[in-house]
Amino acid sequence: MEIRPRRSALYMPGSNARALEKAKTLEADVVVFDLEDAVAPEAKASAREQVAQAVRNGGYGRREVVVRINAPDTGLGEADVRAMAAAGCDALLVPKVSTPAHIDMVEDWLGRSAPEMKLWAMIETPLAILNVAQIAACAAKPDARLSCFVIGTNDLIKDTRAELDEGRTSALYWLSATVTAARAYGIDVLDGVYNNFKDLEGLARECAHGRMLGMDGKTLIHPTQIEAANKVFSPAGEEVAWARRVLAAFEEPENQGKGVIKIDGQMVELLHAEMAKRTVAIADAIGR
Repeated sequence: MEIRPRRSALYMPGSNARALEKAKTLEADVVVFDLEDAVAPEAKASAREQVAQAVRNGGYGRREVVVRINAPDTGLGEADVRAMAAAGCDALLVPKVSTPAHIDMVEDWLGRSAPEMKLWAMIETPLAILNVAQIAACAAKPDARLSCFVIGTNDLIKDTRAELDEGRTSALYWLSATVTAARAYGIDVLDGVYNNFKDLEGLARECAHGRMLGMDGKTLIHPTQIEAANKVFSPAGEEVAWARRVLAAFEEPENQGKGVIKIDGQMVELLHAEMAKRTVAIADAIGR
């Protein structure tokens, strides 16, 4: 699976033409053009066409362009899927995925069109948490499109009536279950949004918490949050240097075919080399 940096994924309303244009100048790894929550019912059709045109026009550089469609069971999702398949975005973010059937439905709508287009799934309902392993298993099917989970903490809080403390204690089960299921099937995971966009210290703290839990990045609601997310989810300089050294050591002729080698008195296994490959790939992508 292709390794791409997804440190920061910024939601932008699909009905706002200025936002779609501004996305070309932001340092976010991912821009998520939203056709769901950020768009009023009467503006859905016009937003769909506006986003499709923006995607067709391009100009987003290395940024991954993702479109959050309307949920599959709203009656609006199929039109969104077909429009974006024709436009050619990188991925569709499917909200309210609660069972594998929701992924199957979107894949059926896509058929053989836009074969490179990926699917991202929002894990944001209690039923999704209960079914998260089965949803993740969709990524193991031949020609599967599912490649990333996005945790919808706001909806989970609403539906469970939980309250979050600074350490997100009540959400740890949701977060860890999602990461574990994703990793079992080679899927990336992005953490939920931090609602107070003026509290950058709190955002950085929550980004660090997400990274500790195994997240690949953070979904964001405001451009001011991009810098903090990029900083926390970037590999540190010493981490990158060590990763490059590990890979170089395994490439040495005397280490070819070995499962374990010694570097500076440390035993390093092939699993560390696999981790190092990802670190180096992310570092190269962000210019470190």
